[in-house]
Amino acid sequence: MDIRKIHTPVMLDRCVELLAPALQHEGAILVDATLGMGGHSEAFLERLPNIRLVGLDRDTDALRIAGERLARFRDRVTLVHTVYDAIGEHARGACGILFDLGVSSLQLDEADRGFAYAKDAPLDMRMDQTSGTTAAEVLATYSEGQLRRIFERYGEEKLAGRYARAIVQARVTTPLERSGQLVELLHDATPAAVQRAGHPAKRVFQALRIEVNRELNVLADAIPAAMDALTVGGRIVVMSYQSLEDRLVKQAFAAASASTAPAGLPVELPEHAPRFRILTKGAELADDAERAANPRAIPVRLRAAERVRDDQRSTGR
Repeated sequence: MDIRKIHTPVMLDRCVELLAPALQHEGAILVDATLGMGGHSEAFLERLPNIRLVGLDRDTDALRIAGERLARFRDRVTLVHTVYDAIGEHARGACGILFDLGVSSLQLDEADRGFAYAKDAPLDMRMDQTSGTTAAEVLATYSEGQLRRIFERYGEEKLAGRYARAIVQARVTTPLERSGQLVELLHDATPAAVQRAGHPAKRVFQALRIEVNRELNVLADAIPAAMDALTVGGRIVVMSYQSLEDRLVKQAFAAASASTAPAGLPVELPEHAPRFRILTKGAELADDAERAANPRAIPVRLRAAERVRDDQRSTGR
């Protein structure tokens, strides 16, 4: 398997452009919080020979593949099997942090993982297959109300109640254990007029994946922890692929880049100054050429920020 042919890192040059200014000194630490198959990390290690890399991933298959890909840099690389909300334990003093969120190329392309609604496979959807609850177990045990809630919240699905009811009715006689079964059920439960607006399974599969992997809860903890771990002058880049992720990132960046001075204070004291400055104007998109060459770049939203001030919370004073 030629990893470079099946895995094209998204917005690679822009990520390097944004993070490189913080990674110029010898021994600068870059944390790739979502290592995947190591495409972004490989480029940074090639282009910045002075850096050290800490790569995090919850997927043991991804860690194995990335380890092989990055073997030639082994004296500069540390790989860690962990969920990225534990980033505070591994990124203290980092000069750069990269998040490439969502499901990876490896997980989408391996049919037996159950992430892709276009491929029949066991309904697993766990990014870490060594632990946790599968999508099949969610469908078998959640109440109708719980299913409706996750479809609404994580999939922004207008037919959430209809789909939840259909699932609960169907599982009485037949367990939903494969993606093909779920796709067929959703198709049958979707009015013809709605089917023409897009695949009826897309948002439900997204919601199940987010629930199984606790993605938004993990992200809500991970972004502030990562920002706290950065040194002054350190930079963070986050690439999101759906609106719920991007909203959390936007909110965390906005809070960290705002003054905390009380309203009406005539002079802003140093301790109230923003801790970060935003490096991007809103969320950046991949350019037309990349979107045409790499369909997985189409939904990406990139945001970046730089730490400009230390504070008591991060230094322990």
